[in-house]
Amino acid sequence: MSKPRIYITRPLPEPAMRLLDGAVEYRMWDRESEPVPRETLLREIVDVDGVICLLTEKMDAEAIERAHRCRVIAQVAVGYDNIDVRAATRRGIFVTNTPGVLTDTTADMAWAILMAAARRVVEGDKFTRSGRWKTWELMGFTGQDVHDATLGIIGLGRIGVAIARRARGFGMPILYHNRHRVPEDLESELGALYVSLEDLLRQSDFVMISTALTAETRHLIGEPQLALMKTTAILVNIARGPIVDQRALYRALVDRKIWGAGLDVFETEPVPMDEPLLKLDNVVIPPHLGSASIRTRIKMASMAAENCVAAVTGRTPPNVVNPEAQERR
Repeated sequence: MSKPRIYITRPLPEPAMRLLDGAVEYRMWDRESEPVPRETLLREIVDVDGVICLLTEKMDAEAIERAHRCRVIAQVAVGYDNIDVRAATRRGIFVTNTPGVLTDTTADMAWAILMAAARRVVEGDKFTRSGRWKTWELMGFTGQDVHDATLGIIGLGRIGVAIARRARGFGMPILYHNRHRVPEDLESELGALYVSLEDLLRQSDFVMISTALTAETRHLIGEPQLALMKTTAILVNIARGPIVDQRALYRALVDRKIWGAGLDVFETEPVPMDEPLLKLDNVVIPPHLGSASIRTRIKMASMAAENCVAAVTGRTPPNVVNPEAQERR
């Protein structure tokens, strides 16, 4: 009896590959630093039982229609806005993700970006490396204090809560805005106050975006919202790029309507070299590193492999985002 066949859109770390060995036959795009071309993806998924993919692969209705044998699309990430979940569900295809495993790692990175933006770490590093550092200056590269500043969190889910817990060590008052309030005991533990989005933007020294990308949150932060923020405030986005209107953010930063920004995500990734935000010194721009620790990325890939193997061998995967697909199988 032949083994199930899967397609992997990027090389996975060895521990994840070991979970696949012996359980499935696989083909793989083997270039780590280059996404699989669209035409290659569409060709390779025609005859497979499962796909393991990254955020860079657009698994839309066209791709799902091509994958007529597919039983599962296993995403190596928590978010799955690159996948047409409705189309997958109609075809009885499970969509899986990797929740929980990256929460603390992403929260750590959120704080790294916040502090780098507040204290001008990247800007100062470039200055030192360029040989321009000639003397200690009293007001040279002065930034914003983090301790005792007010942190506003948009999206108090798992990652938002982990970010808030870290803020307690800095003595920061915490405001949050969610579609729904969290339980009172969690509010009490975090010392977090539920407020409207407008009040959060007006009162916060740091605004942290950690909400999911949905139709409602696309361009949630645009020119009207940025106009509400303090001129000394810093915006940090570690969620999804389209939540922020980048053109409006650029204008706000250039006009000094806000003090700075830290962006781990962009509307288009990789960021095009003609992106105006790349020219600004008051923006910190890592290349989507939220979950990028060695241990966490290995766990994510292994979880995706486990999800995939379960589905293609007739079992329900552990981390299904569309359980209703079972009814269409």
